[in-house]
Amino acid sequence: MASVAFTSSCPLGYSRIKSLAFSSRSCPNPVFSHPFLPKSTSHNSSFIKPLSLTPIITNNGIQKRHSKLTAKAAASTPAAVTPPSQQPWQGAALKPLIASIATGVILWFLPVPSGVSRNAWQLLSIFLATIVGIITQPLPLGAVALLGLGASVLTKTLTFSAAFSAFGDPIPWLIALAFFFARGFIKTGLGNRIAYQFVSLFGSSSLGLGYSLVFSEALLAPAIPSVSARAGGIFLPLVKSLCAACGSNVGDGTENRLGSWLMLTCFQTSVISSSMFLTAMAANPLSANLAFNTIKQQIGWMDWAKAAFVPGLVSLLVVPLILYVIYPPTVKTSPDAPKLAREKLEKMGPMSKNEIIMAGTLFLTVGLWIFGGVLNVDAVTAAILGLSVLLVTGVVTWKECLAESVAWDTLTWFAALIAMAGYLNKYGLISWFSQTVVKAKLF
Repeated sequence: MASVAFTSSCPLGYSRIKSLAFSSRSCPNPVFSHPFLPKSTSHNSSFIKPLSLTPIITNNGIQKRHSKLTAKAAASTPAAVTPPSQQPWQGAALKPLIASIATGVILWFLPVPSGVSRNAWQLLSIFLATIVGIITQPLPLGAVALLGLGASVLTKTLTFSAAFSAFGDPIPWLIALAFFFARGFIKTGLGNRIAYQFVSLFGSSSLGLGYSLVFSEALLAPAIPSVSARAGGIFLPLVKSLCAACGSNVGDGTENRLGSWLMLTCFQTSVISSSMFLTAMAANPLSANLAFNTIKQQIGWMDWAKAAFVPGLVSLLVVPLILYVIYPPTVKTSPDAPKLAREKLEKMGPMSKNEIIMAGTLFLTVGLWIFGGVLNVDAVTAAILGLSVLLVTGVVTWKECLAESVAWDTLTWFAALIAMAGYLNKYGLISWFSQTVVKAKLF
């Protein structure tokens, strides 16, 4: 009777419960805390009651308990630690750095020529090491220049005030301010509008399209002192879209239709426009500063423009024509270029308020550069006035000026080179070198 009562009250069957009961003795579990056979107060078998399990055990309950135990075991197992990936070297490029340092060290320990002071020779070695670093670029240009200034101060070749004296020179600041102007041109889209306007008027033929791009780039050159900013930021996307509109693409055999000649023309003439104005390229103010330090000849913005405008204009007219003859495009007409330019202008809509302010500021600044001698306003003061207008009106924000890393980088290496070159002249090395060259030519 007892066995019948037991098996009838538990759907799992007797053998299953028996095995669980035995295992519960060796491994206590709250589920099996009640005994299977409760003891009676009498030894008479008639007092044995039908047995039941509390709680009732089912297959689902056992599976859930097993899954919980498995989850706890997995959670207690420590996760495999992935070793961190090795970070790439973010310091200086070692080979260019070694080349730069070796140049300075070798020159430093060479015998000093007669007529040259030891201090001048040491500064020359640091200066040439800095130049090699600027060419090979183990670090950004500003960082290389800062290392050169640090070396000159560390070796007592220059005092701190002498090494950093050129940061008060107006020429580096003129270039930095012109970079901020370039940011306004790109941000407002005024540069693109001017280029599209030229193309829509003169771009119906391949030669006219080339001239429209050349002269629009030259028009922007006084206010954008970087070939990279002008050619890369404004004109390269424009030229690529014009070539695609005329069916001339890179890599599909249609390059010679128009694209090759147009790219070569823009490349060659951007160098010409960069030499026409003092603020068209960063190297121009450096040349003006070296001329002043060497022969005491002041070259202002208008002086440079008057000297370079005529040869520059002739070159801008002749070079595209020469390239058109020796490297001609197979497509002589480009009716799609003016159409594309007009579509772009329609998409841009009328001139925005910021574009109008940018254009007015440009005329104001360039006008002061041209007539600054009469009005007694130097070029840097005119640039500061123009930038002040852009900042006050919100066309350019100060955060955008701070983010213009090329401007601050150029300011740093420009000032460093001007300081070193100025003190090389003060130490008499420039005059000694020029006299040596003259004597060598005479003999």
